[in-house]
Amino acid sequence: MRDVVDRLKAEVAALHAELPRNNLVVWTAGNVSARVPGADLLVIKPSGVSYDDLTPESMVVCDLFGTLVEGTRSPSSDTAAHAYVYRHMPEVGGVVHTHSDYATAWAARREPIPCVLTMIGDEFGGDIPVGPFALIGDDSIGRGIVETLRTSRSRAVLMANHGPFTIGSDARDAVKAAVMVEDVARTVHLARQLGEPVPIPQDDIDRLFDRYQNVYGQGSAQ
Repeated sequence: MRDVVDRLKAEVAALHAELPRNNLVVWTAGNVSARVPGADLLVIKPSGVSYDDLTPESMVVCDLFGTLVEGTRSPSSDTAAHAYVYRHMPEVGGVVHTHSDYATAWAARREPIPCVLTMIGDEFGGDIPVGPFALIGDDSIGRGIVETLRTSRSRAVLMANHGPFTIGSDARDAVKAAVMVEDVARTVHLARQLGEPVPIPQDDIDRLFDRYQNVYGQGSAQ
């Protein structure tokens, strides 16, 4: 177990660097977490620490109620939300939260991002939904994430007036979803400056999603 936790600390620390690299966060906002396989634990960054100062050793380990079990710093202020997702969605291995500009702008309008691009169909399987408004400090945000994503194929939710949260099979998968949701949020915003984007029919969305999820890429055998 020690080796697994140490590996995840290194992985989560490295993945945090992808957030500023992809212009998804400013200052110390945003966070990446990973579930520890075989244990009711998660790895997440400490609260309020500069991205430049994040190292594997600075990562903290919490239980699935957000209680610190390893580390010397306070966990991210969003830890309760991450922990709630892990408790109620056992298939999730990674959670990411950002305040990326375009996705957060859609969240501020409390408007789903419509499935008008093949990339949205591929990655999210339909519209990217809006979750309820919730205050930081307890697991209210986590409840909103779970309630919204349980009725959607999307791996991203725009929490109202807050910003995007994404989930994945592992932390890297969740970071990819965070990058993708910002990309499509920007593109759909640009399309709307030219006119009303045309939705993709549901049958085509289903085919896109199935191909991308089950056929695209090199496959597990390569």
